[in-house]
Amino acid sequence: MELSRAALNAVPVESRPRIAAPRAGIVHLGVSAFHRAHQAVFTEDAMAAAGGDWGIVHVAPSSPRIVDAIRAQDGLFSVTTLGPEGTSTRVIGASAGQMLAAADPDAVVAQLADPAVKIVTLTVTEKGYRLDGATGRLLLDDELRADLETDRAPRTVPGLLIRGLCARRRADAGPIALVSCDNLPANGHRMRGLIDTLAVAKGISGWVHQNVTCPGTMVDRIVPATTAATFDLAARTLGVRDRAAVNGEPYSAWVIEDNFPAGRPAWEQAGAVLTGDPRPWETLKLRTLNGVHSAIAYLGAVAGRETIAAALHLPGMADMVRRLIAEDIAPSLVPPPGVDTLEYGEQVLTRFANPAIEYRTTQVAGDGTQKLPPRVLHTIQQRREAGAMPRWATLVVAAWMRFVQGVSDEGNPLPLDDPLAERIRARLAAGPATPDGVVDALLGLDTVFSPELAEDAELRAELVGWLTALEKHGVAATLAGA
Repeated sequence: MELSRAALNAVPVESRPRIAAPRAGIVHLGVSAFHRAHQAVFTEDAMAAAGGDWGIVHVAPSSPRIVDAIRAQDGLFSVTTLGPEGTSTRVIGASAGQMLAAADPDAVVAQLADPAVKIVTLTVTEKGYRLDGATGRLLLDDELRADLETDRAPRTVPGLLIRGLCARRRADAGPIALVSCDNLPANGHRMRGLIDTLAVAKGISGWVHQNVTCPGTMVDRIVPATTAATFDLAARTLGVRDRAAVNGEPYSAWVIEDNFPAGRPAWEQAGAVLTGDPRPWETLKLRTLNGVHSAIAYLGAVAGRETIAAALHLPGMADMVRRLIAEDIAPSLVPPPGVDTLEYGEQVLTRFANPAIEYRTTQVAGDGTQKLPPRVLHTIQQRREAGAMPRWATLVVAAWMRFVQGVSDEGNPLPLDDPLAERIRARLAAGPATPDGVVDALLGLDTVFSPELAEDAELRAELVGWLTALEKHGVAATLAGA
C-alpha cells in the first residue's frame, strides 16, 4: 500500500500527521531532504501547538521526482529519526501544494503573489542564489539577465523571486518575508542584498523596502542522502510505502530573526529560537559544524572512507579536528551568549560519530567552491588579519585541493560535483601537476579566494607544505604525524 490520506488508518497512531490538511501560508523553494526533515517538521509542530494557516506550498525548481511523489501521496511524506539506540518515523502533513517551477514558472509567480502567502522560505543550496562566493555579490549570468531584461518565463531562483514580488506589488497582496534557510554567512543580509539588487533592476525598490523583510536564520540537522534503506525502514515502521521518505539525526535546531511583517507560525512552540540577531549562531554553526564537516569529508574521501563517521575514526582525525576548533575557529568568532565554542565542538563530534547516520564523505564534499568561503576561508581570513597562521584550517583547504584532483590515496576516482568543475579542471590542466602548481592554479579561482588570500605568500607556503605531505604520504600518515 502506498502512503496517502486514505492509507493513514494503516499507519501506527503515533506516526500519523499531527495536523489535518492545512491551507497555504508559506511557499518553499527547493524541496530538499533537509527542508522536509527540518523546517517542515518545525512548521507542522507549530501548527499543531498554536494553529494558523501555515501550510507549505512546495516548489521544486527543476526536478519533478520529489514533488511528483509528494503529490501522489496527497502531500504526505515521512521523516525517520536515526538515533544511536534506535529509530522512530512520523508522517508529515504540512504540505499544502506541490509545484514544479520548470514546468510552469508563471504558476509559481502567481502563487508568490497570492495574498494568503505571507512567507517564502528557501533551501536551494549556496549556488541557487547566484552569489559570488568570495564577495557575496550577485552574479549576473546570461540566464539571470534574461529573467530581468526579457518577458520570458523565469528560469532562475532570483528570477522567480523578483517576478513574484513584481506580481505581488501589482496585486496589492501585502507584505511578505523571504527567509533563506541555506548555509550562507549572514543569510538574511545576503538575501536582502540580492533582493535589493533585483528590485533596482526592476524599478520596485520603494515597494520592496516597505513590504519585504529578509529574516536571518541558522538551521541545523544532519540529514544524509536518502537510500533504499531509508525507504525500507519507513515501510517497515509505517506499514505503507513512502516514495518521498527522508531520515535525519535526533538533533534539530532553528534560530530565526523575528522579523515577519505579515505574521508567522508559532515556531517557538516547536522548539525554535526566535531572536533579534541570529548572526552569532550562524557563524558558530557555519565554522564549527559545517567547517568541521567539510574537513572530515575532504580528508576522509581522499583516504577512502565512505562515511563521515568512518572518517572520524581515522587515527589522528579527532585530535586534528579538536585543534582546528580550539586554535583556529574559536579565536575567529564571538559565540552566542552562554555558548562555549569548545563544548559546542564536542557536541558536533558526538553527532558526527553517530553510527546510524551514514552521511557519505563525497556528498558533503560536493560544491566545494560554494562551501569553502563561509565554512573555512572566512576563518582563515580573520586569523590572518589577526596576524596568526590558521594551520589546521589551511590543512582543510589543502585537503580540498587534493580532493579535486580526482583520485583517492588508494587510486580510486573521486567525483567532482561542483558548479566550477570545468574551471577547476582547466586550471589544473594548464599548470604543472606539482603541489606548487596545483596551489597556484586553484588560488586563481577569484570567485572562491579573495585577493588577500590569493596573494598571501605565507599562506601559500603553508598550503604547499600540507599538499606536499598529503600527496607524498597520504591522509592517514599526514594526520598521524601532524
